[in-house]
Amino acid sequence: MEINKSQRQWLDAFNLDHPLVIAGPCSAETEEQVVKIAHQLKDTDTSVMRAGIWKPRTRPGNFEGVGAIGLDWLKTARAETGMKLATEVANKTHVGMALKADIDILWIGARSTVSPFIVQEIADALKGTDKIVLVKNPVNPDLALWLGAVERLYDADIKNLGVIHRGFSTYEKTKYRNNPEWQIAIDLQTEFPDLPIILDPSHIAGRRDIIFDICQTGLDLNFDGIMVETHFDPDNAWSDAKQQITPKALDQMTIDLKMRKEFTEATAFQNKLQTLRTQIDVVDHQLIDLLGKRMKIADDIGRLKKKNNVAILQAKRWNFILDTMIAAGSEHNLSEEFITKILKAIHEESISHQHKIISE
Repeated sequence: MEINKSQRQWLDAFNLDHPLVIAGPCSAETEEQVVKIAHQLKDTDTSVMRAGIWKPRTRPGNFEGVGAIGLDWLKTARAETGMKLATEVANKTHVGMALKADIDILWIGARSTVSPFIVQEIADALKGTDKIVLVKNPVNPDLALWLGAVERLYDADIKNLGVIHRGFSTYEKTKYRNNPEWQIAIDLQTEFPDLPIILDPSHIAGRRDIIFDICQTGLDLNFDGIMVETHFDPDNAWSDAKQQITPKALDQMTIDLKMRKEFTEATAFQNKLQTLRTQIDVVDHQLIDLLGKRMKIADDIGRLKKKNNVAILQAKRWNFILDTMIAAGSEHNLSEEFITKILKAIHEESISHQHKIISE
């Protein structure tokens, strides 16, 4: 797959001096709702209105979208406001109806991306289309699977491609609905810098109060745009009420976000520096999370040793860890001195944790 600047032409065609903004309700509910939101978004930085017509749900019985009738509502909104339209497609039938309705942007959802069979069916149905097709990351943190979906569309001669980062499902409870796993998005950008990447802060957040901060991180990482779920009455939305914001809140957010609009040599340096610093911040947070997990395991070891009356310090085990990690560190150009300092600090903290448990 050879991604180059030609894949960005669809994005450049918007001729924006700010990142692309896609916004609209999680679900189309009524024609009145769709059209009303479109008019409220028209005078914001929003270029594309999104709305879910078919809603894949984890459990049956939940609202699964209004179906094809919602496409007519979207067309009415476009006729009245001139805004481009975007919706999710999950099978070839959806594709056929969306193309017939002349929807401008189609996206493949996370639950579909995870299945190569579904993606291939959609790619075959879209073969040769000039529509913009965006691929959300799969529900599980797998970069190869994400890129594989893009490649299937690429092989179907779809020229206007992009991806949407919406975070990844995790069994562990965090402050996010879906863990952002920023490093995966960074790796994707590193491998394919010309592939447009849009941030979906709504599905990462799961709640509206942290959407701004997630957007700012995305912009600092040079994302090309944001897709934000908006509703004039979010608390009473038929789906994902907690993560939707009002069009007015969206408008203020795009004003407050630090968006890069000038590209002189000096600002280009600052932009690149900020991007690299944000990447470091992401990795540092990952390090802290990993250290926390390591200490929880150390606690479990302490309880096991206490139960079996075993001494805390196991010299042979410590020496083995030290030798193994020094060798591993050298493969990443990390000095023996640095690795030793880091491991000694971690080991001391582990000993402290275990000593506290044994002394209880």
